[in-house]
Amino acid sequence: MISNRVLFSVLTIAAGALALDRAAVVLFGSEVPVQPNVVLILADDLGFGDLSCYGNRKIQTPVLDQMAGEGVRLTSFYAGCTVCTPSRMALLTGRYPLRWGWRGGVIGHRIPPVNGLSPQALTMAEVFKKSGYVTSISGKWHLGDSKGMLPMGQGFDASFYITKSNNQTKKIFRDGKLVADPFNNRLLTEQFTNEAIHFIRSNHTKPFFLYLPYTAPHFPAQAHPDWKGKSPLGAYGDVVEELDSRIGMIMKTLSEVNLDEKTIVIFMSDNGPEPGQKKWAQASPFRGLKWSSLEGGNRVPCFVRFPGVIPSGQVNNDLTAAIDILPTLSRACGIDLSKFPAANLPAMDGISVWDTWIKKTDSLHARSELLFWHGWGTLQAIRVGQWKLYVDKVDEISGSEHGPVLINLADDFSETKNLSEQFPFRVKTMKELAIKRLAEIEADRIPIGGPKSDIDFSGRRSKWLE
Repeated sequence: MISNRVLFSVLTIAAGALALDRAAVVLFGSEVPVQPNVVLILADDLGFGDLSCYGNRKIQTPVLDQMAGEGVRLTSFYAGCTVCTPSRMALLTGRYPLRWGWRGGVIGHRIPPVNGLSPQALTMAEVFKKSGYVTSISGKWHLGDSKGMLPMGQGFDASFYITKSNNQTKKIFRDGKLVADPFNNRLLTEQFTNEAIHFIRSNHTKPFFLYLPYTAPHFPAQAHPDWKGKSPLGAYGDVVEELDSRIGMIMKTLSEVNLDEKTIVIFMSDNGPEPGQKKWAQASPFRGLKWSSLEGGNRVPCFVRFPGVIPSGQVNNDLTAAIDILPTLSRACGIDLSKFPAANLPAMDGISVWDTWIKKTDSLHARSELLFWHGWGTLQAIRVGQWKLYVDKVDEISGSEHGPVLINLADDFSETKNLSEQFPFRVKTMKELAIKRLAEIEADRIPIGGPKSDIDFSGRRSKWLE
């Protein structure tokens, strides 16, 4: 049995929605509500067990460990999907990627670069920008290469980015203009960090939203010269340890410009470890890697830090997902999402979990269910509470070729014990719920952005939902 320190985490914040205003009085010396800054940091292919605060004993991540200890570590947090593009669609919009026409794959790998997140989508950057924030991205975009689908057309005032993964392109752009071709992969983490620091220093007197989607530790993992050979896990470990140190530079900058207590910082990963890096990366205690709907495919590290508002040393194991980040941050920052035009937009799938983050004792945790897709676009599972039902044939799940497989995640982290025969009614109700939710999404979605493609985006149906 894994220890509570390794497995469980709590994300709590010191008062309710109204209490944030009161906290703002204490923290900011103002009698009116203020807009906290937001720094959203996204690692690429970082596994659940890749940080020392999540149990890794070979990779040293003291900065991230301290950040997690000063806020809250979540241990039942799920990325937006099991691969890059749909994961980012979900995170930045608060909606399942199927709502935006995604049916499998990533930009440049099944999805043509001319396609991507529809310009019609309302992104997190647009929400913050329209609420008086200055917005910036520094890192990997991977939501489309065409005009209108690039960061400048999706709500970012400033942008320094690569359009796809670091194994798919060699070009860096700033505000749509090419600034490096080829880039040096070993220096990307440093460059993205420096750009982010410049943005913070240039905008420290204004409320800002900074999105920092690093390419590390996505393959090819190539160590920066100053970190080469520092980790016993080769270049992969070196890259993660550099990432930890660079984020320390971000935190130091926030402190130097007196924004440490005025900034919400979130750290998470976009999905589980890349199969080609499984020799070094860790999803333990879970099975499954990137692309997979198993726990290791998209249960990832996530913690949130907001000094004076989020109590330190918290641990929370409630079901939470990347689609919840947008509505939760909006509530934390006093942004009313209902005021944004909803015409022609699919329904929001994310739920504000602010009451959980602030440890409000008189309300239940908002999220009770979640759907899981394979990276090739098939709905494969649904989780309700501690129960997960596989509704598709999954190679790694024994028995799934014969029917739905029911897992109790409370004590079966490796997902090896099929309890479907013991709990047939639970199987029935969860299957019915999955059918209902999928039908709702299918009926309320828009086409993928860009021109129509010859590629069939229909997707394979779940075997046990037919």
